[in-house]
Amino acid sequence: MAGRQDGVIDGVPGHPEPGGDPGDRHPVDDDTELARGAFVTRQTMNVLLQTLERDGYVTRPAEAPVGKVLPTRLTPRGRRSLEKASAAVRSVEARMLAGLTETEQSDAFRILQNMIHSLRGDNEAA
Repeated sequence: MAGRQDGVIDGVPGHPEPGGDPGDRHPVDDDTELARGAFVTRQTMNVLLQTLERDGYVTRPAEAPVGKVLPTRLTPRGRRSLEKASAAVRSVEARMLAGLTETEQSDAFRILQNMIHSLRGDNEAA
């Protein structure tokens, strides 16, 4: 699965919060919200979701049950891929943080959160 697709699958219901356990699921049914989380346009998100659906990682109904929103759900294949990717990310995070004190880790987390808020333009920096 391509890097952008990994970012997309992170926002699909049936996926954990970043840094969380794959068992902790959070729902995101709106393509716009998925796009925002992956830092892509809504149109790009739609293309990515179509590719993920074609490749068997997610499912979406042919018609929206309410309004225009097509709820996107992980398939078993998508869950397996996500769990594998999550384990790889946790391994990298552990290596990155290994030489830092607790205070340095906390500072790094806060700075990264501020960067994310800046990229989103939501001005919720801590």
